[in-house]
Amino acid sequence: MYYKRDIEHKIENYLDTPEIIAIFGPRQVGKTTILKHFYKKVATPVFLTFEDIETKVLFEEDIKSFIQLYIDPYEHIFIDEFQYARMGGKHLKYIYDTTDKKIFITGSSAMELSINAVKYLAGRIFVFTLYSFSYGEFLRAKDENLHKLYMNADDTVSPTVSKRIYRYLDEYLAYGGYPRVILSQSTEEKIEVLKNLLSIYLLRDIKEIAKIADETKMYKLLKALSLQIGNVIVYNDLSTLIGVNAPQLKEYLTIFEKAFLTKTISPFFTNKRLEIVKNPEIFFFDMGLRNVIINNFNLLDERVDQGAILENFVFRELVEQDVKYYRTKNGAEVDFIINDNIPVEIKSNLTAMKISKSYHYFLEHYQPKRGYVLNFNQIGTKEFGKNSIKFLPHFMAAKLID
Repeated sequence: MYYKRDIEHKIENYLDTPEIIAIFGPRQVGKTTILKHFYKKVATPVFLTFEDIETKVLFEEDIKSFIQLYIDPYEHIFIDEFQYARMGGKHLKYIYDTTDKKIFITGSSAMELSINAVKYLAGRIFVFTLYSFSYGEFLRAKDENLHKLYMNADDTVSPTVSKRIYRYLDEYLAYGGYPRVILSQSTEEKIEVLKNLLSIYLLRDIKEIAKIADETKMYKLLKALSLQIGNVIVYNDLSTLIGVNAPQLKEYLTIFEKAFLTKTISPFFTNKRLEIVKNPEIFFFDMGLRNVIINNFNLLDERVDQGAILENFVFRELVEQDVKYYRTKNGAEVDFIINDNIPVEIKSNLTAMKISKSYHYFLEHYQPKRGYVLNFNQIGTKEFGKNSIKFLPHFMAAKLID
């Protein structure tokens, strides 16, 4: 079964350009599936995978014969699992410079591909990142008609429709958006799939590729990070807990990010003396993987970490934007600042359309063009001085930059 992905329309804009199309992302998010989707749409294609050792070795050791066999007879070249190729970027550059073929590649890890490919291909490649399903993609896979209502939702969305959309959000926040998890028929199967995914990350993408021998420390760090999503990282505390020094800890965090497990966001500031909190906050790309690490799949209203989960959800929906957090030395804080000018607060139950003192502080000092408060109860728009603030359901987070 093929589920439509939002990235498709972005890639379609470049099907007729000469540049290489590269689709990066975590393992098992559907990169091969989307590659085959485009394979079926173009003329005279060939589909290769570098999991095939013979094909990979020919590419590495005899690039001219590789071109004669797999490039010259075709117009569109699709190469899956490109990261396995030694000298991949250098040889791909040679193919690009000596032929006029359209090339598509996929790769499962930014660690491998940043080293082996992209540095050789400046000006010759368009890079797209495919993550596990966003909530909109998840909802489309579950209920296409409800997804249409979700796509048209605005600040007049009815409580009945909102309730139905939130019902699916409960499942998404518990088990995440990996395709194989979405296809699973039972809770037990979903959890087993997530356990296997975690093992692949730890044992293959991180331990082997990053050459880190101590799997136990990596897992301890992941568990610690899982319990403090949305919090500022205190390096000394984590270093002591895990048993590594600060440089090693930062290296681990960089590796997690390149493997598409976690991401750090930086503070927003314009006045270093008053505002700057240097350390980043941490979030997970997929809540299912986060929840399997701490072995907690309870529904949202049963969880003590409800606020952190909702904050991580909003981060994931805005992952392709420039997202920062705001915190001053005197204690004022706003959950997210999007593209350096849009403040976003994430709340649970609000009894009225009101904002915090911290939010007021930010509005007074920066006068943003707009702002948002995402919550369960209040929907509408209210003026605060010269600022117009929209109160919307959490599930509308992806629409904030439309």
